[in-house]
Amino acid sequence: MQLTRHTDYGIRILIYLAIMPKEVRANIDMLSEAYGISRNNINKIVHQLGQAKVIETKRGKGGGFYLAKEPTDINIGEMVILMENSLEIVDCKKQRCAIMPACKLKHALDLATQSFLNTLRGFTLADLIETKEASLIQLLKL
Repeated sequence: MQLTRHTDYGIRILIYLAIMPKEVRANIDMLSEAYGISRNNINKIVHQLGQAKVIETKRGKGGGFYLAKEPTDINIGEMVILMENSLEIVDCKKQRCAIMPACKLKHALDLATQSFLNTLRGFTLADLIETKEASLIQLLKL
């Protein structure tokens, strides 16, 4: 299974926010520059994470966005489910398949997807950062 760029960027944004000091707010330009991602893509991701109450967003002076939860309370498997449009590896209903009545490939791939998600559910955002201090130093070098 391959994650979409949307999900990849979403998790990277969460990591970025997790290593920032709590008093600092991120903004679209900051993330766009750090990752080389278009402002439009950042906007879509931030909007989705805000709607899901994973991040808080504030407008105006002193505004920006930040994590709404502690990194230990943000589950990576759940973030993948939130960000991905579909987790189906194959769509057997999309086109007629001559071997469909005898084929068990979809079942095997569905089991593999569940194993993948269960593995990711074993990680939190906090697990994805080495140490906040070391990560912040690296972030400041960007």
